[in-house]
Amino acid sequence: MIAFLTGKLLEKGANSVIVDVGGVGYEVLIPLSTFYEIGEVGGSVELRIYTNVREDAIQLFGFKTLREKELYLKLISVQGVGAKSGISMLSGMSADEIVAAIRTDNVAKLTAIPGVGRKTAERLVVELRDKVGDLASGVSAGASMAAVAGVGSDGVYDDALSALVNLGYQRSAAEKALQQVRSDGVEPNVQKMLRAALQRLAK
Repeated sequence: MIAFLTGKLLEKGANSVIVDVGGVGYEVLIPLSTFYEIGEVGGSVELRIYTNVREDAIQLFGFKTLREKELYLKLISVQGVGAKSGISMLSGMSADEIVAAIRTDNVAKLTAIPGVGRKTAERLVVELRDKVGDLASGVSAGASMAAVAGVGSDGVYDDALSALVNLGYQRSAAEKALQQVRSDGVEPNVQKMLRAALQRLAK
């Protein structure tokens, strides 16, 4: 099992990256919280890895911090939360918010994440309430907002829209949220537009 990768960041998208490790490129699926923090293409990157082995594929899921990975592993231990839906949860809401929602029995907040129904949210609360206390502070919330260089405003909009759709939001709802974000004068930057759009979609 691959547990850690360090190498050069070859490609970076809102949902996945490619890391060059000794001439071999590894595609790694990531949550937005990691996307915000891993730096730019061409730089070095280190990722904690969860290896998901299926009959038809081997998938790598990457996290900037060990704490973020630990929360992810707790999430996917709950029935109804798969490997990809766990990533969607960490993309639709910050790790701090997820931990707080679980500890305070806030089922409504958890169901605001695409793909998380009421029954799954209730299971998350019941099964993890007493297991996430050690993750309540110091969890990376994807606060770094480094700009994406060399991307035009239309490209930024398209990348942000693609990321939201891949997270499970309806295209029409994602487009509406991004248009509102544009109207609010948010800087045409993938990270900032995604963060603002996610805040609107969570209301």
